[in-house]
Amino acid sequence: MKPVLPQDNPKQDQEPAEVKPGRLRTVVLDPGHGGKDPGTMTKRNRESRIVLKIALELGRRIKEELPGVKVVFTRTTDVFIELNERSAIANRNKADLFISIHVNASPSSSRVNGTETYTMGLHKTNGNLDVAKRENAVILKESNYKENYQGFDPDSPLAHIMLANYQHAFMNSSVDFAQKVEWSFKKNAERPSRGVKQAGFLVLWRTTMPSVLVETGYITNPDEERYLASEEGQHELANAIFRAFKAYKGEVDAEG
Repeated sequence: MKPVLPQDNPKQDQEPAEVKPGRLRTVVLDPGHGGKDPGTMTKRNRESRIVLKIALELGRRIKEELPGVKVVFTRTTDVFIELNERSAIANRNKADLFISIHVNASPSSSRVNGTETYTMGLHKTNGNLDVAKRENAVILKESNYKENYQGFDPDSPLAHIMLANYQHAFMNSSVDFAQKVEWSFKKNAERPSRGVKQAGFLVLWRTTMPSVLVETGYITNPDEERYLASEEGQHELANAIFRAFKAYKGEVDAEG
């Protein structure tokens, strides 16, 4: 059966023009997972707790060094927030940028490591699809997910491909910021970068501003897990994202 996708935006089947950004005043930081949804786990660590610490540190840096920017968190404790509510928080606050922070995992190898930053788009590889399927499967923990997502099946590759076809007006800006994040990971945190990628993520699809999903590293790699779980590693990753944010804000403000 052909999967049904949410149709709450009547314009999403059109090809919108690129929206020129104005001044960057509000950013929404979204620590992935939380509460009953721990995300990727090992015996020692949970994704939900690692990414919360990174997001809180990132928010602290922005507030301290860029006081003119309003920082909104989708969560500040280890609680469960539905995917549609995360994007709704960004939309209600009229955010200028949405950053969803995650930790990656490789089911096939403990050697895989490095950062990746995703924007909404078509899957280029099966690996991209696997990441999207894993992140979108969170909706199965929501009591009313059938109503919220109108039959979207997170196990269906076709559903994700169809979802990724709904391009929004902020693709160029999203890719621009994603490139800055990956460059900063390499330069400022000395992390191996796996590059900017595209896939269909529910949490990005409903946002109405430039949006990215950042995979800060592989918890399934023992060395990278230690780094992700360490205070030093979390601060370095937050600093790298902050520097990318500061550079992106400078460009946006100059254009505005």
